[in-house]
Amino acid sequence: MNIRKNDIAPDSPEQLLLQEQKRLKRNKRSRVRRAVDRIFGFLLATVFLGLIAGLGVEYVLLKGPSPSLAETFTMTMLETRRFTWIPNLFLEKEEVDRMRSTVFNGTETVFDPSLVTIAKPEEKEPDPEAPNPYGDYDEDGDGIILEQVNGNGYIGYMLKILDPTRVFVAPGGAAYPLAEMCKANGAIGGINGGAFLDEGGGGDGNTPDGLTIVNGQVITRGYDYNCFAGITREGLLVVGYFSAEEALNLGVVGGASFTPLLISNGQPMDLSAVPSGLNPRTAIGQRADGCILMLVIDGRQVHSYGATYNDVQDVMLEYGAVNALNLDGGSSTTMWFNGEYINSCSSANGIARPIPDGFVFR
Repeated sequence: MNIRKNDIAPDSPEQLLLQEQKRLKRNKRSRVRRAVDRIFGFLLATVFLGLIAGLGVEYVLLKGPSPSLAETFTMTMLETRRFTWIPNLFLEKEEVDRMRSTVFNGTETVFDPSLVTIAKPEEKEPDPEAPNPYGDYDEDGDGIILEQVNGNGYIGYMLKILDPTRVFVAPGGAAYPLAEMCKANGAIGGINGGAFLDEGGGGDGNTPDGLTIVNGQVITRGYDYNCFAGITREGLLVVGYFSAEEALNLGVVGGASFTPLLISNGQPMDLSAVPSGLNPRTAIGQRADGCILMLVIDGRQVHSYGATYNDVQDVMLEYGAVNALNLDGGSSTTMWFNGEYINSCSSANGIARPIPDGFVFR
């Protein structure tokens, strides 16, 4: 019923009805405002309490009685691009810088190629009667074995490439996440590779950092000695600290740099002085029989918090690696095989980022 104000007399039933309608509208608007105020008030209080609780937890972690826990939490934050500011809330700059500093852990290690024996092509036919000391089961006979790795608080994936001569280093760059890199270079799978310069945090993967070799050509020379993993034409994985000339003299045709060195000449490296948090990880290694091991571990996600360098080292030792190097991790950590990403990328948008290079295989 629509009633116009000018058509009714004061105190008439119609006027009283009109006033009642107005009162009901006011009450309805008031209830809506109160409901909205309560919702936003609840959300604001939740965010505020969450922030206070989070800061309290961070304070306990950073200033509590456990130095190792404080270091793990600090490195977990520092190894990200989005949360590097958090430790600075409660720690002095000198403390953060001490934990941030990279410790090179084995510059005097001399690589021993004699520990790896790679079968010649005519010897690569498997003997079904021969025992397999590594427990390999190549179900489809393609020479590639993919296994899930489960640890304390993390999930990862291991690719075994039984014939190491299939492995090479492919170039990347701004337009090349791992999948596109593999497709452009005729590879069926692989993992991300070495470090790259990331000025401004854009993560475009254009410029490799450290010694980088692709197709036998030195792309970047890096430093006097680089923590490096390289592959020869014969399929030997060379890991350790090398100059460009030393790597080329060993026959390396592709390689990339990162740190730390995990296993050298069958011996696990001492990682006690290397700061490490829980984060996504990538690593490459080789067994004594030549099999290449490619490992990724998910992190910064509900299903997998991430792993430390020691965790990665332990996995590589469990799989029989005699040489292994930790590669670029974080949101760079990706594994691609047979047309799909195997792991869950930790980037903010869930999309694999461009990378400068990758260890891939045909």
